[in-house]
Amino acid sequence: MVDVSPFANRLGKNIKHYLKWARRQGIDAWRAYDRDVPQFPFAVDFYGERVHLQEFDTGWLMPDDEHEAWLAEVVEAICFVTGFDKSAVSVKTRRRQKGENQYEKTGEEGEDFVIEEFGQRFWVNLDTYLDTGLFLDHRNTRKRVREEAAGKRFLNLFAYTGSFTVYAAAGGAVSSETVDLSNTYQAWSRRNFELNGLDLDAHRLVRADVFQYLDDARAAGKQFDLIVMDPPSFSNSKKMLEILDVQRDQERLIDGAMALLAPGGTLYFSNNLRSFTLEPALAERYAVRDISAQSVPEDFRNKKIHQCWRIQHRS
Repeated sequence: MVDVSPFANRLGKNIKHYLKWARRQGIDAWRAYDRDVPQFPFAVDFYGERVHLQEFDTGWLMPDDEHEAWLAEVVEAICFVTGFDKSAVSVKTRRRQKGENQYEKTGEEGEDFVIEEFGQRFWVNLDTYLDTGLFLDHRNTRKRVREEAAGKRFLNLFAYTGSFTVYAAAGGAVSSETVDLSNTYQAWSRRNFELNGLDLDAHRLVRADVFQYLDDARAAGKQFDLIVMDPPSFSNSKKMLEILDVQRDQERLIDGAMALLAPGGTLYFSNNLRSFTLEPALAERYAVRDISAQSVPEDFRNKKIHQCWRIQHRS
């Protein structure tokens, strides 16, 4: 049997440190363990009184029965440290794959519940989908958007469940368009909008392929003052007109968004592709600043969880 005490000890120390921090911040959802001990390649996230446990594929070969026993020991350790029941721990295994990760169903039926973050509220589900409905690593950027949104026309591209729009509206954005191709996540966005009292006349949900949306919006002469674009690393969704590869398609995406950005406006562009490098030509065309060091929250030990840039027109 594997000794899980190094994992349990580190988890306990991290919780002791971050629990007070999270309460002071007004954060219900936060990361308590981020692959801190190499022998335990997990992320442990708290969502209120629930735990989201993700096992990351390391390529280790372990017989199924050994793996199940090992995983059970890890869950037992989490319950011992937290005092939670096993039923409060949702377990996911992330395989190395290309595809539409956040859009994939797990086959489990989980319950939706509400968590709070910096005064905003969101529906999450820890079981039904691979992702939970809220990307915790973008918490700082959401807050930044709220601080900059007053009086702005806001555009949210690859919007997932619309959390950036909730923050923009809370910060005083006068209007917004929230663009995603998934009916499931557009419906989820609507529920988040209603939960936070957004005016659905001023804050429009647009179900569209982002490439097509960028072309159509430009042709229509649309302009926005604040834009967020957080594309997946790769998507071959049958709903999309084309396969998306963020490394290959970055200039087309950023140029398309910048064509909609009003003078003096700001685009926040981010992605989670670890090997991603921004094309030098973009820094020649626009004023580009890498803000990743500020955008990755302090509860994430993995500082390469995403990269984020602040992009503006050159004056």
